[in-house]
Amino acid sequence: MSLPKNSPLRDEQSGLSPETRYPLNAIPAVKTSRKRNRSWLWLITLLAVAGTGYWFWNQYSAGPAASAKATQPVIRGDIDNGVTAVGKLEAVKSVDVGAQVSGQLKTLYVQIGDMVAQNQLIAEIDPAPIEHKLEIDEAELAMLEAQRIAKKAQLALKQTNIDRQHTLVAARSMAQSSLDQAVADLATAQADVDAIEAQIRKQQATLDSDKVDLGYTKIYAPISGTIVANPAKQGQTLNANQTTPTIVTVADLSTMVVKAQVSEADIGKLKLGMQAYFTLIGESGKRFPGTLRQIQPMPSTDNNVVLYYALFDVPNRNGELMMSMSAQVFFVKAAAAGVLLIPASALHPVAGKPGEAQVFVANQNGSIETRHVDVGIRNRVNVEIKDGLREGEAVVVNDDGKTKRASDTHSSPLF
Repeated sequence: MSLPKNSPLRDEQSGLSPETRYPLNAIPAVKTSRKRNRSWLWLITLLAVAGTGYWFWNQYSAGPAASAKATQPVIRGDIDNGVTAVGKLEAVKSVDVGAQVSGQLKTLYVQIGDMVAQNQLIAEIDPAPIEHKLEIDEAELAMLEAQRIAKKAQLALKQTNIDRQHTLVAARSMAQSSLDQAVADLATAQADVDAIEAQIRKQQATLDSDKVDLGYTKIYAPISGTIVANPAKQGQTLNANQTTPTIVTVADLSTMVVKAQVSEADIGKLKLGMQAYFTLIGESGKRFPGTLRQIQPMPSTDNNVVLYYALFDVPNRNGELMMSMSAQVFFVKAAAAGVLLIPASALHPVAGKPGEAQVFVANQNGSIETRHVDVGIRNRVNVEIKDGLREGEAVVVNDDGKTKRASDTHSSPLF
């Protein structure tokens, strides 16, 4: 069996030592080669560390990387700033139509949602009790009229008697006392006539009042509008002696009023005549404009929170606005249309310079550039840029509040 040339077994068989087989002058060459390899490894490692450190230093000294931050383009649009509030929609004109006489609601001609015209018959109370009362009034009046005729006949008789008494007394055919009695009887007859005529006037007034009540059994719409409520039901007995029961509520929905609740901290910022608008929960993108016409002086207090009502009217031609809708209201202090806009989170104040601001612009090569900008109108969402940016440029959005220059150690308020 033959062994490999460099096998230790072969060396032992041949009697040669490793030193004899591998000369001493060949060993240093192997060690030198290993040292050179280690030097290259250390050099490569140092270069990698230095490159990484330089990259981090370059990134932090120049600003945040565009790829590491969210950006938004500079756009052109509309912006406004003002006071926000919440409110409710109500009809400008709304009338509770009630019953002025007691009785059973015999017929209700309308229901909720119906459109009615002014003076349209909408309900009727059973007129039978009042009609019977009218018959009694007319009978009593007729009886009084008959009594007045009798009293006047008595008065005429007394007048004739007194004339006769005057003739007899003048002829000394009758005593003066008889004439005096005739005069007293005439006065009594005249008083009876006056009393019966007073009773007739009273009964006539009662009759007229009952006729008015009979008219009240037919209930007409006081205004043109929409039936928005009908608390009373057909067949219900209404008692108008103590309170006026409401049968229906008619509202003119062609114009709505917005009653906005404004906090006492913001009410001083509102001025009559300023522009306002509101949005609805289901149509947040649609604005309904109006003009502030009234600030009610008496506030409402809820849990020690003082709120004032600010009112403005809006047309409702299409009928899309309804009673008690919730509205997000905006009273406009300043507005601009077709201006450059950036998100408010992209704007940064300049330390030690109130009123100045800067933004970080992401260039196409990935670097970040700091720009000083001239700011116009701003709100909680957007900021108007008057100078310093162009439409379409990308600005870094400061979502986490950490996007700032490395030299900035504190910030000052912008306004």
